[in-house]
Amino acid sequence: MIVVTGAVGFIGSQLIKKLNDQNFNYIVAVDNFDNPLKNKNLEGLNLLHKIDRDGFMEWLDNNYEEVEFIFHIGAKTDTSLFDVGLLNRMNTTYTKQIWKRCCSYQIPLVYASSAATYGLGEYGYDDNEATISQLKPLNPYGQSKQDFDVWALEQEEKPFYWAGLKFFNVYGPNEYHKGRMASVIWHAYNQIKNSDGMKLFRSHNPEYKDGEQMRDFVYVKDVVNVCYWLMHHRKNSGIYNLGSGKARTFLDLTRAVFKAMDKKENISFIDTPEDIRDKYQYFTEANMDKLRSVGYTDKFYSLEDGVEEYVTDHLIKF
Repeated sequence: MIVVTGAVGFIGSQLIKKLNDQNFNYIVAVDNFDNPLKNKNLEGLNLLHKIDRDGFMEWLDNNYEEVEFIFHIGAKTDTSLFDVGLLNRMNTTYTKQIWKRCCSYQIPLVYASSAATYGLGEYGYDDNEATISQLKPLNPYGQSKQDFDVWALEQEEKPFYWAGLKFFNVYGPNEYHKGRMASVIWHAYNQIKNSDGMKLFRSHNPEYKDGEQMRDFVYVKDVVNVCYWLMHHRKNSGIYNLGSGKARTFLDLTRAVFKAMDKKENISFIDTPEDIRDKYQYFTEANMDKLRSVGYTDKFYSLEDGVEEYVTDHLIKF
């Protein structure tokens, strides 16, 4: 059995699809299954069990001998959430509980970290474990992920194989339920569809022109391909970046969406909301050398190719 937490979410459901496509059908889906909209992400997928996240630790204690691998993808991912206690409980403490069981039960583990741990990028975007403790996240979500990464590296007892993945700006199918936290591609498609135009955040940093803020956008298919590869690799434990490796502007992204929709470009700018303005990342770019150095050779989607596929094969049909 393979366990996937966050199973009804964006990345978790896409990972289960990847596993099914590779004939792994004994999947244990762990999540909160109270949201009918999110549950649609599991339609058509082969699952062995669905376990509520609050009962997962007890289930694992009783069934660990049958578990071959755990992908811990589930988390509270809202970067505007300031309930530190909730984030610590759901992201940091919960992951520690899984980690300790993976150690005791000899289960390999891949867990989701985040590029939000890099903050403003004062120390770059290198997944160098010697400097991870110095990172300064900009929000409680990023801090909750940072706290676990630091804790994991400090542990003397570790799972026999483990990997923490710092996801950058992931986009792709099954993110429709995320609302404000959905990717800019998803928002751009819906704005253009409804108004024939797209409003981007104005730059409040003199070093960047409007729309030229840069992020590392990575297609969800690349993310799950890396996860699948790591399940088979099972060596070189550690923390890894997972992005495309190339920063692109929001203008590049928006133009790609207009092109995929076969519509004339119509881009304007609005002020960045004040509640996130001081915590806004103007540049992120994953250094992917570490993952490449341990043997991952697959090519990543370009932004244009990923947007084209996402829009034409999924969003237009949704």
